[in-house]
Amino acid sequence: MQGVPAQFESTRDAAQFRHPPHRAGVELYRAHIVRHAFEPHTHEAFGLGAIESGTERFRYAGADHLASAGSLVLMNPETLHTGRAETEDGWRYRMIYLDRTALEEVTGETGWWFADAVRHDGARAARVTVLLDALWQAREPLAFDGLLLQLLDTLRDHARIGRPAAQERAARFSDVIDYLHAHLGERVTLESLAGVAGLSPFHFLRRFRDQYHVTPQQMLMALRVHEAKRRLGAGEAPAEVAAATGMADQAHLTRAFARRYGVTPARYQRQVRG
Repeated sequence: MQGVPAQFESTRDAAQFRHPPHRAGVELYRAHIVRHAFEPHTHEAFGLGAIESGTERFRYAGADHLASAGSLVLMNPETLHTGRAETEDGWRYRMIYLDRTALEEVTGETGWWFADAVRHDGARAARVTVLLDALWQAREPLAFDGLLLQLLDTLRDHARIGRPAAQERAARFSDVIDYLHAHLGERVTLESLAGVAGLSPFHFLRRFRDQYHVTPQQMLMALRVHEAKRRLGAGEAPAEVAAATGMADQAHLTRAFARRYGVTPARYQRQVRG
C-alpha cells in the first residue's frame, strides 16, 4: 500500500507490503492512513501488530473498536473487518499476517486465538513495533526466523489455546464458505447458498448475518479480493486475476482491491514480488 493520489483521498496516506522469500504464509505490512477507509475485507491469517501513533476505528466481529497509540491489534483468521482514522492525523501502524500453519510451525502449538481484538499494553506494543521493524529490515533468513519467534513469544500471553465457541458456531456454515470459495468467478444466488446450508433463503440470510456480521454478498466480495491478492502474489496478470475472481473487468478489480487493501493490484504485485 502506498501514498498515491489515484488510490487515496490524501497524499499523506502510505502503505507497503513485503513477503519474506524463504518463509511461506508470512506477510509484513506497514502504513500511515489518514483519509482512506477500508471496506470489509479478510485475511486468512492472524493479523498481529501495534499502533505507533494516532487512533484507528474498525469494525470487527460485530463490534466497533478503537486502537490508539500503544495498543496491540490481535485479529483471528478469516474475520472480516474495516478500518478508518479516528484522529485528524490518522494512524500509523505495523502488522504481520501469519497463516495458521505458519504460526503453528513457529510456536509448536495449535489452537491459538485471541479473545480481544485490541489490547492496551504500551510496553509490549513498543516491543512489537521494534520487532516488526527488525523483521522488515531483515534480509538473512536465519535472522528473520529468530525475530519471528521472538515476536510470537512476546504475544504469547495474550493468546488463548483451544477452539472458541465462535469457531464452533462458524463451523455450521463451513460448507457455505467452501461453496463461495469454489464459485468465486460465478454468479451466486441466495437460494443456492441457502440450499447448501439446508435453510430457507431469508432464514439463511439472517443466520449468516448474525454469525459473520456481514451479508453473503459482502463475504463473497471479501473472498474474491483475498483470492485476487493470493493470485497476484503468485505472479498472475491483473487482467487474468480479475476474470478468475468474478470481477467485471480489471478496473473493477482495481477499485475493489484498493478499497480493501489500500493499494492497486499492480503496485501490490510489485511490492511483494520485488
